[in-house]
Amino acid sequence: MEVAVSALRAELKSWIERARAGDEIIITDRGVPVARLTGIAAADLVQGLVRDGLLTPAQLQRGAHEVPPELPSSVGAAGARAAVSGLVRRIRR
Repeated sequence: MEVAVSALRAELKSWIERARAGDEIIITDRGVPVARLTGIAAADLVQGLVRDGLLTPAQLQRGAHEVPPELPSSVGAAGARAAVSGLVRRIRR
């Protein structure tokens, strides 16, 4: 399915919904194809990773401001963020 840039700008939300539904949209500028808009199957990716054993779903849900159980309760939310930041730095090395 093709759409001109001007029509895409005017009705962007509807074109995004079509891409999300599985349509492939070719964007044209003065009749010349310049880009492709397609949906992303992120949910399928996550389910595939779980199925392949590469990702484990959470066993329980925690509140956004809870201190993880491995940190002492005296650390608080700021300390928890610092601990996570340190972990991220170590992983990136």
